[in-house]
Amino acid sequence: MSAPNALFTETLMLLGGAVVTAPIFKKLGLGTVLGYLAAGVVIGPVLHGIGDSEAVLAVAELGVVFLLFIIGLELKPSRLWQMRRDIFGLGTAQVVLSGLALTLAAYLANITGWRGSIIVGFGLALSSTAFAMQILEQEGDVNTKYGQRSFSMLLLQDLAIVPLLALVTVLDGPKEASNPIPDLAIAVGAVAAMIIAGRYLLTPLFQIIARTGAREAMIAAALLVVMGSATLMQLAGLSMAMGAFLSGVMLAESSYRHELEADIEPFRGILLAIFFIAVGLSLKLDVIADNWVLIVLAVPVLMIIKGLVIYVLCRTTGSSHNDAIRIACLLPQGGEFGFVLFSTASASGGLFSASTASMLIAIVTLSMALTPLGSALSKRLLSGDTHEELDEDFEGAGSDVLMIGFSRFGQIAAQILLAGGRDVTVIDFSADRIRQASNFGFRIYFGDGTRKDVLRSAGIDHAKVVVISTHQREITDKIVELVQTDYPHASIFVRSYDRIHSIELRNKGVDYELRETLESGLLFGRRTLEALGVSEADAYEIGEDIRKRDEQRLVLQASEGLQAGRDMLFSRPVKPEPLVKPKRAADIFSDNDDLSALPAEEPERA
Repeated sequence: MSAPNALFTETLMLLGGAVVTAPIFKKLGLGTVLGYLAAGVVIGPVLHGIGDSEAVLAVAELGVVFLLFIIGLELKPSRLWQMRRDIFGLGTAQVVLSGLALTLAAYLANITGWRGSIIVGFGLALSSTAFAMQILEQEGDVNTKYGQRSFSMLLLQDLAIVPLLALVTVLDGPKEASNPIPDLAIAVGAVAAMIIAGRYLLTPLFQIIARTGAREAMIAAALLVVMGSATLMQLAGLSMAMGAFLSGVMLAESSYRHELEADIEPFRGILLAIFFIAVGLSLKLDVIADNWVLIVLAVPVLMIIKGLVIYVLCRTTGSSHNDAIRIACLLPQGGEFGFVLFSTASASGGLFSASTASMLIAIVTLSMALTPLGSALSKRLLSGDTHEELDEDFEGAGSDVLMIGFSRFGQIAAQILLAGGRDVTVIDFSADRIRQASNFGFRIYFGDGTRKDVLRSAGIDHAKVVVISTHQREITDKIVELVQTDYPHASIFVRSYDRIHSIELRNKGVDYELRETLESGLLFGRRTLEALGVSEADAYEIGEDIRKRDEQRLVLQASEGLQAGRDMLFSRPVKPEPLVKPKRAADIFSDNDDLSALPAEEPERA
C-alpha cells in the first residue's frame, strides 16, 4: 500500500487539530477561536507538521469570504442604507483616529521611518473581521445594537484596504507615474456589474436549478456565486470578502436566501476554523524570540490605544457605556488585512524590511490570540443592567409563525394570519410555486423543510408556532418529528392528509391538526341543504352537529381504534339502478359498516 501524499496528511492534521482543541477550549470557557489558534501553533511552529503555512492560509481565507456572504444575506439593501452613518461616519473615524495614534506610537518606538510608520499605524488600525464576527456568533450578539455597530466598523475597514494599498505605492516613492483613474473605473465597474447581476441574473439562475430538483446543483451554484463574486472583486483590485458580501446583499431579498445560507454554512464553518489554525501556523517563534521585549510591549499598547479610541468614539456617537465597552474589547486586535498590507510594504524594501514585516505579523497574530480573552474580561467592566435587546429587523428571522409548505391550504391560512397583523415566514420546495406566488405579491423562500439547517436559517428558533401545510403525508410526518425533537418550544399546527393521518398526528402530540377537506365539505353540505329549501339556521345547526360528531369519533378512534364510533355516522342504504346489468350483485352500505376504512379513490380522504 502506498503512503498517503503530503496534502492528505496535512489535511488530516488540520482537521484533527480542530476536533481535539475546539471542545477542550470551549469547555474551559476560552472559546473555539483560541483553540484553533493553539492547534495551529502546535502543528506548525512546535511540531513543524506543515511546511507551507501561507498556502494553507490562502485557501482558508475562503472561510472569511463565506462568512461575509452569509452576513450579506442577512442585510437587506434598505437595512444597509440605515447603517450608512455607522459605516461611513463611525467606521471612517475609527480608522483615521486609530491609524494616526498608532502611527505616532510606531514612530516613537523607532520601529521604522516616518513613511513606514504610517503604513504600520494604519495597518494595525484594521481589526479582524473573522475573529470579531466569530465571537459575535458564538455569543449570539450579531443582531444586537453593539454587534451591528461593530460590523459597521469592520465593513468600512474592509473598504479601507483599497486606499491603503494605494498609499503604499505613493509612500514607496515615485518609481513610475501611474494614473489611478483606470483602476478606479475598473473597481466602480466591477461593483456595478455585481449589482446588475444580483438584481437580474442570480434569482432566475436559482429558479432554473431549483426546478430540476438537483440539490447538489444548488450547492454548486451557491459556491459558484460566492467564489465568482469574490474573484471578480479581487481582479478589480478590491477584497474578495467585499465581493462575497455584495453578492450576499444582492440576494438578501431573494426567495432562495435561506436555502443558500444553509448550503454555505458547513463550508463557512470548516474553512473559518482552518483559517484560525492557519493564523497559528504562520506565527514565527524565532521572530518572537528575537524581538520578544518589543512584542510584549507592543501588543498591549496596540490593544489599549485601539480600545480607548473605539470607546470614546462610540460614547460620543450615542452608544451606552456597556455597548462601548463591548465594542472596544471586541475590536482592539490587528486584522488579517494587516498581513497583506505589511507584506506588500516590505516587498520592495523601500518602507521597511521583511524582518520588520514578520515582527508586525507576529504582533497582529498575538493580538488576535488575546481577543477572546479580552472579550470575556470585558464582562467585568459592564455596569448596571447588562441585558442586551436584539435588534431584530431582518425579514424572516423573527416571525412568530413559520409556515412550511405554501399549497392552497397554506395560502388561505396565511391570508388569515396576515390579516390579523402577524408576520409569517414561509418556505416551500417548489420553484414554480415561489415564482407564481411572487406574481401576486407574496414573499416565500425556497427551502427543504425536512432539513434542520434550512429551518434554522428560516428563523425557527424565534418562531412560536410552526405551521406544517405540506401535501405529502411522509414529508409532513418527517417535519413533525424533526420539530418535536429539536425545537420543542414551538407549537405545531399541522394539515393532515386524511382521517387516519389525523389520528396518528394526535397520538404524536401535535398541538393542532385539521383535514383540509373537513371545513370545505361541511360548508358545501350546508349550502346544498339550503338549496333544497332548508333554512340557513337549520343548515348551520346540522353542520355543527356533524362537526361535533366527527370530533367525538376522532377522540374515540384515537383511543379505541378505527372501529369505534360507527353509530355516530348518518348513513342510508342506496340501491342504484344501472343502465347496464352488473356482472355481480352490488354491495349495500348499512349503518354497521365503517366508512372510514374504505380505500381512497382521491388523493385525500375525509
